[in-house]
Amino acid sequence: MQTSYNLATLGLSDYAIRTYLSLLEDFPTNGSQLSKRSGIPRARIYDVLQTLRRRGFVAEASKGTFVPLPPDELIKQLRQDHEKDLDRFKQLVDRVRAPADHDFIWTVTGYHRVLDKAVEMIESARREIYIRLFPQEAEKLVQSLKKAEKRAVQVKCIFMEPFPRTFAIQVTHPQHEVVERNLGGRSFDLVVDKAEFIGGLFTAGDIDTCRINWGRNRWFVTTGRDSLRHDFFHYFLYKIHTLHQPLDDNEKRFYEMIQNDM
Repeated sequence: MQTSYNLATLGLSDYAIRTYLSLLEDFPTNGSQLSKRSGIPRARIYDVLQTLRRRGFVAEASKGTFVPLPPDELIKQLRQDHEKDLDRFKQLVDRVRAPADHDFIWTVTGYHRVLDKAVEMIESARREIYIRLFPQEAEKLVQSLKKAEKRAVQVKCIFMEPFPRTFAIQVTHPQHEVVERNLGGRSFDLVVDKAEFIGGLFTAGDIDTCRINWGRNRWFVTTGRDSLRHDFFHYFLYKIHTLHQPLDDNEKRFYEMIQNDM
């Protein structure tokens, strides 16, 4: 069975990739030799070579023999081509973009895709981040969050279980011992710059197919952000009224900050 490279988004077929890689192993060479090495039918190999030649990925060294463009140059060219296409597409999208109030709420499926999206959001943050997460996700996101804090983004973190002191503003969710059991999984919520929210539940035993909501809809973002703000108040009230402990100076400062952070 021939290998499928799954690189169609580059605009290169499996035959084209196989031809280029075979040519890279030994060149200059002719189509007949390439056909044998690559396993591509001889009736197709010259069509594939001509396609690669038109795109500048191979050159004809002499009549009927070919050499490959150096890999670093090919990769550079592919990257430039895609960046140009994406820039043109962005211009088209910007002309017809709907108002934010009409944005849909999307579903991101799969644990790693959710965390990749979270990292992307954290890296784009300019002013503030609200985040509520369990240690399992924290271990994967802490470095990105600390980098955000270093570039003067205010990170306000609610850990769902005890976690080492990491951020200037952080608390541990009250009654963390029973939260995961009651939820049926690990909740995860992230709001960036009052503009973007991703949140949902990593269900126990089904983490790789979890479905998490993401969007920029104004009311969706506002609701998510308010939920995280209120968890800070939950922490303050639980400490004062349930544990009968006073807030320390840092917690008093957090309280004033969150209280005014509308």
